[in-house]
Amino acid sequence: MLIIGIAGGSGSGKSTVVKKVVKKLAKDSVSVIYQDAYYKDNGHLSPDDRAKINFDHPSAIEFSLLVKHLDLLRQGMEIPMPVYSYLTCARAKETVAVPPREVVIVEGILIMQNPRLRDRMDIKIFVDADPDDRLMRIIHRDTKERGRTYVEVLEHYERFVKPMHLQFIETSKRYADIIVPQGGENRVAIDIITSLIKMTQNSRDHQKPTE
Repeated sequence: MLIIGIAGGSGSGKSTVVKKVVKKLAKDSVSVIYQDAYYKDNGHLSPDDRAKINFDHPSAIEFSLLVKHLDLLRQGMEIPMPVYSYLTCARAKETVAVPPREVVIVEGILIMQNPRLRDRMDIKIFVDADPDDRLMRIIHRDTKERGRTYVEVLEHYERFVKPMHLQFIETSKRYADIIVPQGGENRVAIDIITSLIKMTQNSRDHQKPTE
């Protein structure tokens, strides 16, 4: 199994990179785990307290469960990935079954900040983007998907997103094997990543002992 981490700031284009890489690989050869699914369940909090949650801080994520699930996949076991709602800040009763496959991609803003998770990655990728471009994507996403007003998005960005990006996410870039500028629009980088994955798979296949 090849485990790939794809990190980067909020709105950098990580999801687009993941989708394009998966599309270029063999069908049913890739499973994707999303860091966002592992936010701690805070559905019991009041609306005012939920508004104070810092989703861009490592403490908001249940990394121990994410690491456990990754280890289970490596052992050939299917995992129940949580389903998280930003609107309720709670996990749903339902889960998503994720099967073990040749390639497992872990995607999220803080995945390279956690040492235990980082140590399990065979290839670490950081998706980079201009801060203004990221902010525009965040505004579009949060107003459409997370029920925030334009003013609320800007206040949240100034209070949480920007300082946490500088403290935790930008600094994790130094752990990356590959840095992808221009996010999902960088076709050359996506082709290189895809080729690297295929080469690594082929190399591992040739190293397997023959019976």
